[in-house]
Amino acid sequence: MSRKEAPRAGLVKAALAGRITNAQGAQALGMSRRQFRRLKARYREAGVRGLVHRLRGRPSSRAVDVEVRERVRALVDTTYRDLNDCHATEKLREVEGLDISRSTVRRLRRRGGRAAKRRRRPPQHRARRPRRAAAGALVLIDGSAFDWLGTGTPWLLLGAIDDATGTVLALHFRPAEDLHGYLTLLRGLAERHGLPVSLYGDRLGVFVRNDAHWSLEEELQGAQHPTHFGQVLRDLGIGYIAAHSPQAKGRIERLWETLQDRVVAELRLRGLQTLAAAEA
Repeated sequence: MSRKEAPRAGLVKAALAGRITNAQGAQALGMSRRQFRRLKARYREAGVRGLVHRLRGRPSSRAVDVEVRERVRALVDTTYRDLNDCHATEKLREVEGLDISRSTVRRLRRRGGRAAKRRRRPPQHRARRPRRAAAGALVLIDGSAFDWLGTGTPWLLLGAIDDATGTVLALHFRPAEDLHGYLTLLRGLAERHGLPVSLYGDRLGVFVRNDAHWSLEEELQGAQHPTHFGQVLRDLGIGYIAAHSPQAKGRIERLWETLQDRVVAELRLRGLQTLAAAEA
């Protein structure tokens, strides 16, 4: 008997002996009088064993089949060993045709001795900047240097994400964070989604002037000439907002954590080891 079922025998015996009423027994057990009368009937038929839940010891109707469970355990230990729980669940559904929940995948991996890829952090209070109201109003751009191909050579991945929807709008591999790469990223963004109202990025020299030199012409007009990229944005009518810290553009910084986990795993699953194949 469970701790919840243990008091039933004494109360049912007392009710059958007439020492307490059905209402008093039901109130003590936190159930209705109808349920208490059923317990009395089951006690008369099977004794104390009739007070135990009838499904005790039976396999759950929602339990995963043993064959499916073993197949999932084998896949997460071999093919999908580098994927996190959520990513592995998606692959099991899309590729293997196994409709299984993330919690089940997580439980099977923990039983197999495979710890989580990233420790869950406790919730922290942060005053985050509210998102823009419409898609295209603000697009965040940045670059992340990482060993994306798993060859030991870091490459730079340039990306653009919409502030309102969180949608990844463009990605582009480059050997370095340079003007050509960001212009290629901007062209892909414009061709697929149109021109944004404003871009939000860091204070990289490609975007803004960080030098203290002012020419005579600049002093007369009261502003420095923009960079080449800044002039392109001016000609296209796109504004640029320069962040003063990585935390200020935290949405795209968190995107890099996701891509460094998922993109690397996807490239490995597809056997892609060249930059051209990864770019495609």
